[in-house]
Amino acid sequence: MADDGALTIDENGWLRGCRHLPSPNCDDRPANADIDLIVVHSISLPPGEYGGEAIEQLFTNRLNPAAHPYFATLAGLKVSAHALIRRDGEIIQFVPFQRRAWHAGVSSYCGRERCNDFSIGIELEGTDDSAFEDIQYHQLARLIGCLQGRYPAIGARITGHSDIAPGRKTDPGSGFDWARLKAML
Repeated sequence: MADDGALTIDENGWLRGCRHLPSPNCDDRPANADIDLIVVHSISLPPGEYGGEAIEQLFTNRLNPAAHPYFATLAGLKVSAHALIRRDGEIIQFVPFQRRAWHAGVSSYCGRERCNDFSIGIELEGTDDSAFEDIQYHQLARLIGCLQGRYPAIGARITGHSDIAPGRKTDPGSGFDWARLKAML
């Protein structure tokens, strides 16, 4: 649930005050890579269903492909995000922010390829075409503010997965209110 206290990041890149569920799907960023972009994603597993542990299982390589027909399409996939914001506002962190999470895939931002090298990936539990919860916007704005304080090169560089991988990805989708987020920052 939401906590209105200030968010802080410890010396190891972990957000204080949230649940940590370390993912093996990460590695070191290239030498001298500045973290200067936040990528907003959306995810629900199975698609359109909320709650449960499927997202956590996917990001930690524990998703049982036999548990749901859709999960079979994800078998062997190695992905992660730095953080997930659940529908109730809970923040779960999977990868320390200074490490490279595997969230963007083939991607480009302002002519720079390989966005995982220089970005932080934040997943919102939701779908491309449905509204997100008020608490998710609140928590996302808090988290972005914390990240901007720790990594000042980010500045206003906040984009969607669909913007860095057009034609391949559509999230966070039409259900995400960019104007609302910008007004909160």
